[in-house]
Amino acid sequence: MVLADTEDTWHALFKQLDVRYQEPTLVLFSGTVSSACGFAKAAMGPFYCPADRKVYIDLSFYDDLRSQHGAPGDFAQVYVIAHEVGHHVQNLLGISDRVQSARQRMSEAQGNQLSVRLELQADCLSGDWAIRADRARSILEVGDLEEALRAAAAIGDDRLQKQARGYVTPDSFTHGSSEQRVRWFRRGLEMGKLAACDTFSKERL
Repeated sequence: MVLADTEDTWHALFKQLDVRYQEPTLVLFSGTVSSACGFAKAAMGPFYCPADRKVYIDLSFYDDLRSQHGAPGDFAQVYVIAHEVGHHVQNLLGISDRVQSARQRMSEAQGNQLSVRLELQADCLSGDWAIRADRARSILEVGDLEEALRAAAAIGDDRLQKQARGYVTPDSFTHGSSEQRVRWFRRGLEMGKLAACDTFSKERL
């Protein structure tokens, strides 16, 4: 079970930081779901709610990854869960609250840029988890990383906007471009260090 493996990894890392890791809850849904962050429809895709510390995964999103976005495979699904758990890690470390507070004092475009940094950090954290888990428990099989990288590329803002309306509006990005998402997931994989995932101090993402 992916969630259990993320717990093993993040428990160990948080212990090094002298912080207690509190495990998130995984909620699988189809169609619609009610969370402490409000009512969600499947069209929103997977999400993490800081208010109830739950990871919400819409099962139809996995079908879309395969059929619409060309990103099939078990590890593509693993990447999605690991990314949302990355948001949980951000929440426990106080990063999410700082970003939310800062966004309230910004224009929409500036807030979007901050949101992109938050999302790319979650991508990096998912890569960090994958390499740590593989070092400890040899979880990766041939082709797994390629599946995850395909998934990261498939759900970049530029690609999704192009598919949906035929053009791209960078100022409206909230998750990052395909190239950025791949780069930061790779960075987590290659560096295997929490500090390497500091997207907020980088001038260029």
